[in-house]
Amino acid sequence: MTNDSVPLHNASRHGGSLLRDRNAPHHNRVGFVELFFDLVFVFAVTQLSHHLLHHLTLEGALQTALLMLAMWIVWIFTTWVTNWIDCSRTAPRLMLFGLMAGGLVMSAAVPQAFGERGYVFALAYAAMQIGRTSFMLFVLKNGPANEFANFRRILVWLSVSAALWIVGGFSDGDARWGFWIVAIAIEFAGPWASFRVPGLGRSSTADWTIDPEHMSERCGLFVIIALGESIIITGATFADLKWTAEIWMAFGAALLSTLAMWWIYFVISAQVASEAFAHHKDPGSVARAAYTYGHLPIIAGIIVTAVSDEMILAHPLGHIGGPVLAVTLLGPGLFILGTGLFCWLVFRELPLSSLIGILILACLIPLAPYIPPIALSLATTGAMIFVAVWVGIAHAREAAAAQHPGLEQAPS
Repeated sequence: MTNDSVPLHNASRHGGSLLRDRNAPHHNRVGFVELFFDLVFVFAVTQLSHHLLHHLTLEGALQTALLMLAMWIVWIFTTWVTNWIDCSRTAPRLMLFGLMAGGLVMSAAVPQAFGERGYVFALAYAAMQIGRTSFMLFVLKNGPANEFANFRRILVWLSVSAALWIVGGFSDGDARWGFWIVAIAIEFAGPWASFRVPGLGRSSTADWTIDPEHMSERCGLFVIIALGESIIITGATFADLKWTAEIWMAFGAALLSTLAMWWIYFVISAQVASEAFAHHKDPGSVARAAYTYGHLPIIAGIIVTAVSDEMILAHPLGHIGGPVLAVTLLGPGLFILGTGLFCWLVFRELPLSSLIGILILACLIPLAPYIPPIALSLATTGAMIFVAVWVGIAHAREAAAAQHPGLEQAPS
């Protein structure tokens, strides 16, 4: 969404009682209904990882990527809206319940989204995007004209993309690909283009309010969803196997990689980036870049790593074919790259730990075909643990330096 410079304390006057009262105590707290809404996306992430696992080809990877982009954009656009509205009110809760129904249908259609259920996926997706935006027009009908106009522009953009999603859903083969690629491109381009519409103008940075604490917490919770799905896959796969030494090693590597990802992300996000976000002179631009777009490789990395963990748990000593090698290296690579990009978008600094982590993974590429899957898994897990330890030490030293200014600054 577009960024914003309107003071948060003015938001309570905008559009009536369905908007958050920024002056109320705990106004930025994530509501239980938002957590309830997120349960649909636990299922969605599971569906995406299973789709990739069962279609581990280049075409299957591209399909999964497109579906993941759609899942993310509908979730993050909803997060922008819940950042604005008061989810303790009945109408916003009913809106979220409607989105949950659409999200459940959309997620259920994922396995056949490029098959016979493409139209179901498209109709559910389009209904969620149009319905949520129409609800905001209702909320803002008596509010400031510029904010109402902003959502009119957003509705125009999403109506165009919704039409393409639906036409693509009823099309076959390359035609579906073409319509859906253009549709998702429109939705990702909209915020950067300030939702410019001929005759309606363009949105400005004054058309949005943003609560940094709420936004960062919501995105952190989605990372928890993805990590939780990874733990479920690891546990379920491990439970069904004979517990040999190599299976225990694969289980340990999968668990440690998940713990390392949690550490890397939350030391940066929950304890550091959210504070910088809250004090940024233009928090809306950070929300758009670092949270709306910058989280994509982080989520993708977690999903791909979960697929790798399941495959290696099932065949820890098997032959490393191209697909296994690709997901085992790509998952951690995307995650480390994503967290590094996230830091750059927030702090304008690329962490050295991320660069070294990527270099370690790159050095494994020529060795990977000659070692068993479990060895490659342990090596990639070691790379993530290295980054986690580096980030933890740097954060501890920075905290100490803040308390004792004479101490040396920690490396990034």
